[in-house]
Amino acid sequence: MISRRLPNSLIAGIILLLGCLLPAAVVWVWHGGHAPFIDIPNRYAPPSSAHPLGTDPFGRDLASYVLTGAFNTTVIAVISVTLATITGTILGLIGTQGGKRGWAVMSATDLGLAFPPILIAAMLVTLRGASATGEILAIALFGIPAQIRITKQAAQSIIVLDYISAARMAGLGPIAVTVRHILPNIAPILIVHASTSLALAILSEAGLSYLGLGAPPPQPDLGRALASYQVHIFDHPFLVAAPGIAVMVLVLGFNLLGDGLRDLLERPFTRSEAHLP
Repeated sequence: MISRRLPNSLIAGIILLLGCLLPAAVVWVWHGGHAPFIDIPNRYAPPSSAHPLGTDPFGRDLASYVLTGAFNTTVIAVISVTLATITGTILGLIGTQGGKRGWAVMSATDLGLAFPPILIAAMLVTLRGASATGEILAIALFGIPAQIRITKQAAQSIIVLDYISAARMAGLGPIAVTVRHILPNIAPILIVHASTSLALAILSEAGLSYLGLGAPPPQPDLGRALASYQVHIFDHPFLVAAPGIAVMVLVLGFNLLGDGLRDLLERPFTRSEAHLP
């Protein structure tokens, strides 16, 4: 039996993400995705058994608010990256085929790379108003051009191989060749890219919310928490530190996860990683 040892970065990423997102999911379900109750008489309470991280300026439990915001931020990032991955992969495979459609796809990709996500988000907010949907579309639209380029480069390295020519000579059409041979072989690259894109999506979501371009209140959000708590950076610094640490843990966790998946999926077996029963 042959086995492969999990990379340390993959293990560390899983531990960080589970340590943050498991309690976040529990708190999110407990509060129904909404912010904790406002308790003005109990504002700025110090950490205690009832409030492990204390309370915020509205008397809300800070730990519950930050964990709910972390879950909401992660959900938005996952949906955005999933949308960008699916759309970008399809368009990238079309671009690989060449011709007028391929030229149109790559031209649109070059144009898309010229627009920063903040500009896309501002335009969507102007058209639709601040919402989670607009935020998801902005982050996805920002990620699609990079996904198209990654997909095209990976597919082009497969298309020139002999077994692709043999499949075409056997009568398989472009779609069949893509589904049976190209897509399965570039899947590891796409998985690694998607996992590392989640870290960038977390930062983008927090940045857009910080600027007021994300989901409106009362939905808890890490970026908006940083924006609303920053006035207390000197008198109650932990109010700013808590959501900041949550963002850092999520970004670091997804980066480590991507690095670990890359090592796991791309490196060859070594003698020390294989054994016979």
